[in-house]
This record gives sequence, C-alpha cells and structure tokens, in this order.
Amino acid sequence: MPSRKKVKLAFASAVAFLLIAAAAAGISISRLTTNLKWIAHTYDVQVALGDISSSMTVAGRTRSGFDSTGDENLLQKFDNVANSIPQKLAHLEELISDNPQQRSAIARLRDLELRRLTILREAIETRTLGPRDDASQHETSSQMVSLGTDADVVTQEMLDNEERLLVSRRAASNFLYAIVMWILVLAFAVSLVLFYVYYRLLETELSERERAEKLALESQASSRLLSARLLHLQDEERRKFSRELHDSLGQYLAAAKMSLDAFANRRDAGELLASARSYLEQSLAETRTISYLLHPPLLDETGLGVAARWFLEGFAQRSGIQIDSEIPEDFPRLPRDVELALFRVLQECLTNIHRHSKSSRADVTIRRSPNEAYLRVRDYGTGIAPEVLRQYRENGTNVGVGLAGMRERVRDQGGNLDIHSDASGATVVVTLPLPVADSLPVAPDALPSALGSENARA
Repeated sequence: MPSRKKVKLAFASAVAFLLIAAAAAGISISRLTTNLKWIAHTYDVQVALGDISSSMTVAGRTRSGFDSTGDENLLQKFDNVANSIPQKLAHLEELISDNPQQRSAIARLRDLELRRLTILREAIETRTLGPRDDASQHETSSQMVSLGTDADVVTQEMLDNEERLLVSRRAASNFLYAIVMWILVLAFAVSLVLFYVYYRLLETELSERERAEKLALESQASSRLLSARLLHLQDEERRKFSRELHDSLGQYLAAAKMSLDAFANRRDAGELLASARSYLEQSLAETRTISYLLHPPLLDETGLGVAARWFLEGFAQRSGIQIDSEIPEDFPRLPRDVELALFRVLQECLTNIHRHSKSSRADVTIRRSPNEAYLRVRDYGTGIAPEVLRQYRENGTNVGVGLAGMRERVRDQGGNLDIHSDASGATVVVTLPLPVADSLPVAPDALPSALGSENARA
C-alpha cells in the first residue's frame, strides 16, 4: 500500500475510533446521569418519610404538653404541625407514584397517620373543655402507641424498599462510571497509538518527499550544468565551424571568383560565365554572412559593442525591421563569456521579434555599470500570451527552445532574465554581474570597412 494511503488510513482510523468512543461514552454518561437522578429520588423519599415521622412525633408531644399544661401556644404549634402532615403525605405519594409496591404502602401509612391525627385532635378538644382524667389519657396513649407502632412498621417497610432500590442504583451507577472511565482510557490509549502511527507514517512520507525533492534538485542542477556545458560546446562548435567556413570554403570560393575574373578579362565572357560569376559572388557573400552569424569574429576581436552594432545593421537590412539602438561608441570590453551570452540573447530576441511579434520596429539598449552589464530589447508587436508568460515565470515551462536557451545562458552567468509583455509589445531585460576589473574601451571607428561592405551585401 502506498505511504500516502497508509497515512490517510491511520488518520481515518483514529478519528473513527474517537467518534465511536465518544458515542459510547455519551450513552454511558447519559445513563449514569439518569441513574444518579434516581439515587437522588430515593434520598428524597427517605427524607420525606423521616419528615412525616418527625412531624407526627412533634404533634404527639405537643398534644401531651397541652394536655398537661393547657398552654394555648402549644395548641397553635399543634395546629401548624398537624396541618402540614397531609401535605407531606401528598408529596410522598407523588414521589413514589412510579412504584406500585410503595403506592400500597403509602395508602396504609396515610390511613394510620390520619387516624393518629384524628385521635390527637379529639384529645385536644376534650382537654379544652377541662382537665382529662387518667383513664381517658391512658386510652388515648394506648391508641397512639398502637397506631404509631403500625405506622413505624409501614414506614420501615417503605424505607427498606427504598434502601434496596438505593443499593441496586448505586451498583448500576458504579458500573456505568467504571464503563465510562474504561471507555475514556481505552479511547485515549488507542487514539494515542493510532496518532503515533499516523505521525510516523507522515514523518516517513515527508522524509521520502524531502529525499525526492533533494534528488530532483540535484537532477535539476545536473541538468543545468549539462545544459550550460552543451551551450558552451555549441558556441565552440559554432566558432570552429565559422572559422572553417570562412578560412576554407570562403577562400576556395574567392579563388574561384578571381580565376573567373581573370578568364573573363582575357576572353569574351558569355552568359554562362557571367552566371557562374554571379553564383560565386552570391555564394561567397552568403558564406561570409553564415560565418559571421555562427560566430562573429568582431565579437572576439573588438568586443560586444561593435559586434552588436554590426549585427543590428545587418538584421535591419535583412528583415526590414527598424532598429533604434542605444549602445555607447566607447563601450568597453567585457569578459568573453558575458559578451557571448549577451550577444546570443540579442540574436534570439531579434529572431523572435522577426518570427512571432509582427512588430515593425524594435529598441535595443546595451549599457555597462561597474558591477553589471545590461541589455534591454523591446518590440511593439502582439506580445506574449499571459498564460505562457505566467508559466515561464513560475517554472520555465511551456516556452520555446529559444527562451529556454536564453534563460540557461543568463542563469549560467549568475544573471537575471526578466520578460514583460502587454498589448503594446514585449520587453526582455537581462542583467549579468561583472567582476571588478579594468576594461579597455573600443575606438569608435573599429568597424572594418570590408566587413561593413560584406554585411551590406548580405
């Protein structure tokens, strides 16, 4: 399985397990909360039963005190306590309404307590008429003791029932609490393991990606070195081919032309001889033009300034494109690699203008500062498509061989190539760093007349 799928699977497993654990914990907590409410309900029933028993005890003591002293304050207290007992019985009946066993018990308790209240009230009414005799008091006490005993039995029965419910509910609560804790512990442990696996897989994937990026960068660097080497070899081959073309084939053509000229001066030249002389002149001119374009000897002999002016003049004549140049007459010599890179970029820019831009004129500027050389070529044609220009700036793709070669030449020299384009045309700007060194200016009249005449004929 690919590492990326493993990472996704580990993360999805951790999330799914957390969701399942959260759902199970939520259900258990909900049940635990409900069970705790029932435990509180049991305590409420026990408290209500104790409150009723306590109220009945207070009512009996108040009746006894009033029976002994006849104090009216005790009578008021008795009325308050006696009146609250039916309400407390109703409240208790409401609390145990969900328990059929307790409902039957509360009915018996209600009957006993109300009978006790009736006896107490009758005893108080009798006492208000006058002191009671011992026999009457003894009878009242006997009835109260008998009813109180029965009420205590019923109350204890109800308390026992609630105690059994309390024990079972506490056990269920403890069990649910243990389940919740185990769910949380297990969820934490398993999630921790899954997230650790996810982390390790992610770290492995990132390491592989970094390794792949490193290899890609190394491959890219190797490709750049190879590209620079190929460009250098190409320039050397052009220089060599240019010299061979000029020194061998050019010399042979020149000798053939001179022989024909001499032959023509001695005899009457016919049409065939004139045609041969014309073909030889055209071949000689074309040979010299090809030789200069492959590698202009002026670039090695006099430098970029003179070679660029010569090339621009010839290009304007051949293409019909008006060239406005700004090149100082005393443009100094630059390092050989810098001059060659700028000249090739200039050639490529003008070739692209002639082939693609449909511009009738172009501007060329070459300058030098103490730290860098500067070339700017602008046309007034259709420009470059925005999508092509965007991809070129981002990754150098979707461009022709010419622009790619320009980019590699400039990058090999540590320089910068920038292209701007809009509806009014395109502009190419190249800056190359220069070493700190003295440079020799070139005389304004360094353009040889012979080369100029050959260029004009081309």
